[in-house]
Amino acid sequence: MALRKEKVGRLYYRMGEVADIFGVNVSLIRYYEKEFDIIKPHRNKKGNRQFTQQDVDNFHKIFYLVKEKGYTIEGAKAKLKEEEPVGKVSNAEVVETLRHIKRFLLELRNDLGE
Repeated sequence: MALRKEKVGRLYYRMGEVADIFGVNVSLIRYYEKEFDIIKPHRNKKGNRQFTQQDVDNFHKIFYLVKEKGYTIEGAKAKLKEEEPVGKVSNAEVVETLRHIKRFLLELRNDLGE
């Protein structure tokens, strides 16, 4: 039997974990959940929010528009409601991919320097 080499993602993230990913308070996560229709976390039996990877990806889009591009909340809502053609990669996804590559290259440079 062959070993799986691809990374297995998590099904759900807790509210605190999502806040840590973005370096913000959980109150901002709650606020964005209330304001943006694309954020729809599941709730467990205790009522705790459980965010999917799709929710985290949507938070990336929201943070990109609000924090980096300077959109207002209403402007970000309008931008997200614009239909993107299927297969088109958004600017936020490209920026996030480039950040991951940059982190990897910086870690590689530090490892080679030691």
